[in-house]
Amino acid sequence: MAVLSVEGVRQVYQSPAGETVALQDISFTMEKGDFFSLVGPSGCGKSTLLSIIAGTLRPTAGRVTVAGEEVTGPNPHIGYMLQQDNLLEWRSIRQNVLFGLEIRHQLTPELRDRADHLLETYGLAEFANSRPSQLSGGMRQRVALIRTLAVGPDILLLDEAFSALDYQTRMEVTEDVYGIIRREQVTALMVTHDIAESICMGDQVLILSPRPAVIRETLPITFDLPVRTPLRCRGCPAFASYFDHIWKELGMHETDSDPSGSLAGESPVSAAE
Repeated sequence: MAVLSVEGVRQVYQSPAGETVALQDISFTMEKGDFFSLVGPSGCGKSTLLSIIAGTLRPTAGRVTVAGEEVTGPNPHIGYMLQQDNLLEWRSIRQNVLFGLEIRHQLTPELRDRADHLLETYGLAEFANSRPSQLSGGMRQRVALIRTLAVGPDILLLDEAFSALDYQTRMEVTEDVYGIIRREQVTALMVTHDIAESICMGDQVLILSPRPAVIRETLPITFDLPVRTPLRCRGCPAFASYFDHIWKELGMHETDSDPSGSLAGESPVSAAE
C-alpha cells in the first residue's frame, strides 16, 4: 500500500471575475522512503498542492490518502516544513523542538527522549539551552526539521524550505537535511524553484505545467554513486543532462502559456533562485 496517494486532485478558486482552475487532475503515489521534488512555473499551484496534501485545504475534486486513509483535515502523520523556521525566541532550542509535541498533547517521556536523541544525533545537544538568535541560519533550519520529526510523521512536506538562506548556507543545509531525512526513513515531498536542488535531492522530479497545472512529466533521477549526497550529485556527468532537460521543459511550458516566453512576467525557473 502506498504511503501517499494523490488521486485526480482538482482545485478551483472562485472570485467576482469568475473561477480560476489552479490544479487539474493531479495524480501520483509515493512509497515509504521516497523523496520526490516538485517543480513548475511560478504561480502554477505547487504550494496549493502541498496544502491539500497537508489537509489545510480541501480539494474541489479528487482525494488524498495517507496509508489508505483519506485526508480530510490536518493529519498527525504529515509534517510540514516552511520557508521560515518559525522558532520562538523566548524558548530554548530544546523547548522549541518539544513545542509540536506540547500542542498535540503528546509530550510523553518516550517522545521527550526521542526529541533529545534527535538533538544528540544531529549535533545540537550542546545548544539545547541556547536561544534561536544564538544559532546560525543553517542550524536554525536543522532545529526546525528536528522539531517536525520529533512528532514522528510518516510524510514530510517541504515548501521552499531553504529559500531564505544564502547560497553557501543553503548548500550546507541541503546536505544536512538530506542526510537526516534518509537516516530517519521519512517519505518526503519537496517544492522548490531551484532546479539543481530538485535533482540533487529527489528520487523523482514531478514537473508541473503552467496553471491549470497538470503533471507534464515524472522524471526518475539516478546517479552512479556508492553513497549519494546532494554535493556529490552535482559533480556527476548525469547532473548536467537532468538540469538541461528540466530547464527546457519549464521554458517550453512558459513559452506555451505566454507568447512573450514568460509566465506572468516571470523568467523561467532558475537554479540561482
